[in-house]
Amino acid sequence: MSSGEDGAGTADALVLFGATGDLAHKKIFPALYAMAKRGTLTVPVIGVACSNCNLQDLHARVRDSIAQDAVGVDDEQALDRLIDLLCYVDGDYNDAATFTALKTALGEAAHPAFYLAIPPSLFETVIEALGRADLAGGARVIVEKPFGRDLASATELNRVARSVFPEDSIFRIDHFLGKEEIMNLLYFRFANSFLEPIWNRNYVASFQITLAERFGVDGRGAFYETAGCLRDVVQNHLFQVVALLAMEPPTYRGFGALHSEKLDVFRAMRPLASGDLLRGQFVGYQDEPSVAKDSDVETFCALRLFIDSWRWAGVPWYLRSGKCLPETVTEILVELKPPPQQLFADSSPASGPANYLRFRIGPDHAIALAARVKRAGEEFIGEQRELLLLDARPDEEAPYERLIGDAIAGDGALFTRQDSVEAAWAVVEPVLAAHHPVHPYQPGTWGPKNAEKLIGSDGPWHDPVSPNTA
Repeated sequence: MSSGEDGAGTADALVLFGATGDLAHKKIFPALYAMAKRGTLTVPVIGVACSNCNLQDLHARVRDSIAQDAVGVDDEQALDRLIDLLCYVDGDYNDAATFTALKTALGEAAHPAFYLAIPPSLFETVIEALGRADLAGGARVIVEKPFGRDLASATELNRVARSVFPEDSIFRIDHFLGKEEIMNLLYFRFANSFLEPIWNRNYVASFQITLAERFGVDGRGAFYETAGCLRDVVQNHLFQVVALLAMEPPTYRGFGALHSEKLDVFRAMRPLASGDLLRGQFVGYQDEPSVAKDSDVETFCALRLFIDSWRWAGVPWYLRSGKCLPETVTEILVELKPPPQQLFADSSPASGPANYLRFRIGPDHAIALAARVKRAGEEFIGEQRELLLLDARPDEEAPYERLIGDAIAGDGALFTRQDSVEAAWAVVEPVLAAHHPVHPYQPGTWGPKNAEKLIGSDGPWHDPVSPNTA
């Protein structure tokens, strides 16, 4: 989506705070390597960390990162080009000397992009230090989620960031928005004329969005105790998907228009009440390292959401996500209302599922339409079949590759804006503390059985099936 709103234009250096950390090792360095292979990474990359390391140590860590990635080292020349672009500054983020050394390392770079791949507790420390060191002018900052843990902390983080950088120079990165399938939701909605007449409360009965993970907390119990599923996945990832599905057409092809339409969706979301939320915890979570033995943190949540807009008034949105579920898969099911007159007995709601649209976001990609077709013979009896509209595409950009490239280029279309972050937190704020206790569920199931009560007559839940088990 072309923006024409590039602020300072293309960045001339990428500064990676947290260069020796886990996120850089698992996600960022493989993304930079992919960019080097495509020839899209041409600016210096300056790693910053407090690790008592040197440039040679960073080189070794980058090579190890690429070797351990799923793709591996398949282009030695590209890896050498990435290594050649690296510089390193070691120092404490609370020490002004670290930022003086960074200024020296930047040299003549006038428009650096500062990537904060660091714990959220250090965001404000580094942002304020960049301001004091006079490094923010003409620069941009890339902030990893979470953007706060409630409305108050998000507002404070935004206040600090805005005190140093203008809003159009703050890139709040959520890797979920960089997925090709997420971008295709936007394209599919507004590039096809057949969808718009039925994309409203008159024809859509309900939405179901499931983001399931087969794995557990994987040793990150300490983090999960401070977050939980609602904060970690629903308030950001799934709300962003809802916004793309529910938004009105932007008035022009600029990311400012896109963000404004998404903001209207967040503002139209009805704040959640305790009865709209069901929380679950997989059996065994309390035995994880750094998890309290009486923890009430949810590893699963299902919620019922309403958007009080002209287009969607009265249409329920059912969202669920969890760990230790049967599959690692993300899918959207848009159930359509049945025909107003039942000419054929086997097309009534009692005969089976209604027509639907299905969007598979991961791990494979698909858009499908379910429609009834008549069986051969004289009787008017049919069956519902899926028409597959889209399947996987080779050689697509991975989310971090796309988002880092966009941030360097100054394209903010796939990033989140301050007002949208705060509006999304306002929706979940009422249930962050005022909620019912968690319901236990066995690993390998689709969560607590009580989740069926939440969806009620709009159910049952659609359980996506991984292509590897279909």
